[in-house]
Amino acid sequence: MNLTFRQLQTFREVMRAGSISEASRVLGRTQPAVSSMIAGLERELGFALFDREMGRLKPRPEALYFLEEAEAVLARLTQTGRAMAQIGKLSMGRLRIACHPAAASFLLPNLLAEFLHGRDHVEAALMMRSSAIVDDLIASQEYDIGLAETPLPRSSVKSQDFILDCPVAVHAQSPLAQKTVISPQDLSGVPLATLFDEHSTWSDTVRIFERAGAVINRRFVLRTFLPALQLVRRGLCACICDRITASSFDDPDVVFRPFQPAITSRVSILTPAHRPDSLLSTEFRQKLFETLCALQKTA
Repeated sequence: MNLTFRQLQTFREVMRAGSISEASRVLGRTQPAVSSMIAGLERELGFALFDREMGRLKPRPEALYFLEEAEAVLARLTQTGRAMAQIGKLSMGRLRIACHPAAASFLLPNLLAEFLHGRDHVEAALMMRSSAIVDDLIASQEYDIGLAETPLPRSSVKSQDFILDCPVAVHAQSPLAQKTVISPQDLSGVPLATLFDEHSTWSDTVRIFERAGAVINRRFVLRTFLPALQLVRRGLCACICDRITASSFDDPDVVFRPFQPAITSRVSILTPAHRPDSLLSTEFRQKLFETLCALQKTA
């Protein structure tokens, strides 16, 4: 059986109007076209829906039952059409985002809030995990977008990579705050907050300080940079931190200065390679791309 939307719509109007002529007027079609549509519907069903009496249609009991089914199908199709129109306008759908801790507190929630303004029917999940787990979540094809430290290439993940310079966070009353650029010699012997030994920013810091003959005074060791900036705010240390965290931290007691030679952090927008992006995730990914491009230009 191959029923069409137009057949169901025509049948409903004939039942409502009570005649072919009135239904044709409502539908904006000719009477022969409406009669042909009803005849085709009856052939498809295999039985008559109307008795023809003196040029008029009299609904059979089967027509009354079929009207209930047709109404339900048409209502569902109308609802689906409206939903798909909203999806096409990016006002309905779902977003599943995974991100590493540096972006989870401010950057991504703020970007998501801005993106969802006026999109009341979009559902969003924002999951904070380590960069390695974010990579795995995207590889599983279950999440739409990931933001993480750049992982090793894998066939199940597409990656847009960014290299961001790390600024130095110092207390606003520190003499270092008066400098336009801070060097390893400027930080020689200054208490520092750093990440753990395995993190690339720590190994880069050690290498650059050794080359400059500067002394590292490593006072605090942390898992993420955001707590380190609270220590800077209290005047306990300085911190060479990632730019995403720096862009998210707004406190008059902490200022950020460029560090030379540059220490960089590498981050990537990750998307699943084995399924197409939705219109919604494509639009959000573009917003995230523009945000990270702007951070790249900040120096």
